[in-house]
Amino acid sequence: MVIPLPPFISRFHDLAANLVPGSDGIAREVALALGKIKGRDAFSLLPLTSLMRRNLSGNKVMLCSIVNAKSGLCSEDCAFCAQSSAHKTGVKTHPLLPAEELIEAAKSARENGASEFSIVTSGKGITAAHEIDQVARAIEGIRKIGINPCVSPGMVSPETLDKWIDAGLSRYHHNLETSRSFFPQICTTHDYEEDVQAVRAAGEKGIKTCSGGIFGLGESFEERVELALLLRDLEVASIPVNFLNPIPGTPMAKKAPGIVPLEALLTIAMLRLVSPRARIIICGGREVNLRDLQALVFEAGANGLMIGNYLTTSGRDPKEDLQMIEDLGMEPGAL
Repeated sequence: MVIPLPPFISRFHDLAANLVPGSDGIAREVALALGKIKGRDAFSLLPLTSLMRRNLSGNKVMLCSIVNAKSGLCSEDCAFCAQSSAHKTGVKTHPLLPAEELIEAAKSARENGASEFSIVTSGKGITAAHEIDQVARAIEGIRKIGINPCVSPGMVSPETLDKWIDAGLSRYHHNLETSRSFFPQICTTHDYEEDVQAVRAAGEKGIKTCSGGIFGLGESFEERVELALLLRDLEVASIPVNFLNPIPGTPMAKKAPGIVPLEALLTIAMLRLVSPRARIIICGGREVNLRDLQALVFEAGANGLMIGNYLTTSGRDPKEDLQMIEDLGMEPGAL
């Protein structure tokens, strides 16, 4: 069921009633029309997207955390990434951390309120048998301590995914980063369809998929909509939303923070309207792009937050995020 959006986003409650789980979200032409909203007019969407978020998940916020399990020396040339061997960023490199260290990192995340924890590795994928086994042991250990394990290993074989699923894997994360049409300006070392197929293959295994992108790379609003519609077509369970935080040494280094706060909120709202059933998780770059408007991501439709540090940049103290959630009358919880 595709729902038309009334002019200037009126009749919030009537529309939201039709955009709860079970709906396919707004049509492409409606999503594109949202790009005409400028500045403070973005606030006109928030009563609608806030209601949609409450209809979907009440006042719960899913908290997740990650570990940079294998850092640097990546063969890909993604223009935003500090870990690419194509860029001189001075990032610290290390091989895959032992399973015991990954489990300890998950324990810390759980103590900070996270219900999910992801093992993130640099590089196009994991193929070495000993690394596959290490990740499997970590998944099993993370599951035992009462937190849901996720992996972000790049592209892996079906057999590797099967091994990890047997160990207790609940989710597979693989960002598409941007739209198919804009991707050649961001990465030239692999084809976009490889990323799409990686997400699709994981979904066919029956595990939940997590895929989103980085906004503020120079893409147009139309290209953001293009990505949002593809994510909906792939039926991803979670959409991680990152905003550009320019890293010295990367081609993006001279860009200002990628997106102004109100435009960031409009982008989140568009994603919620396109995908009423998905979890929308606000991740890296939120501190420098949203600044004092971080709390409004939930009014824009987000129902998840990454806490703690990111891969090569620091996040804010989890206590600040937990206080923000409490001040909003919300609470951490699995979704």
